[in-house]
Amino acid sequence: MSGGIWTLPAGADIALAAGVAKTVLGVRAGAAFAIYLKRLRISFDGVNAANTPVLIELCRSTFATQPPTGTNNTVVTPVLHTGRSTTVGVTAARNWTTEPTALTPIEEFRLTPNGGTLAYDEPLQDEPDCDLQEGFVVRLTAVQNVNARPVLLFGRC
Repeated sequence: MSGGIWTLPAGADIALAAGVAKTVLGVRAGAAFAIYLKRLRISFDGVNAANTPVLIELCRSTFATQPPTGTNNTVVTPVLHTGRSTTVGVTAARNWTTEPTALTPIEEFRLTPNGGTLAYDEPLQDEPDCDLQEGFVVRLTAVQNVNARPVLLFGRC
């Protein structure tokens, strides 16, 4: 893998409505290079121990519909985490109001929203990557209303 590593924090709590799948954070590669994922972090602000776990889906996306351009989502700027300062060359967003349709889940798991936090590092040399102008999203489905705050760490390849 070449280039730097960028972190993509949502920068705000994202409200999840009960029983509704919500794309909360996503990144799309540029036309000159692909991207790979290094890490997913997510936390919830639930305070009720009786809350049902949230379904977390890490999805590959073609962004055939609803790309991260600020239409039906809020643009987020990646921050250089390690490596040389260079133009990141991706588009990224949070909090989709209209869901992207071309999503393929590559990892799925559940986590309690009762103050639950997940920090998952992709195994070295086993990081998922995507094609040019495609990318990744985090999609959440909560049974009860709760707020989430996701972060992705990615690199260019």
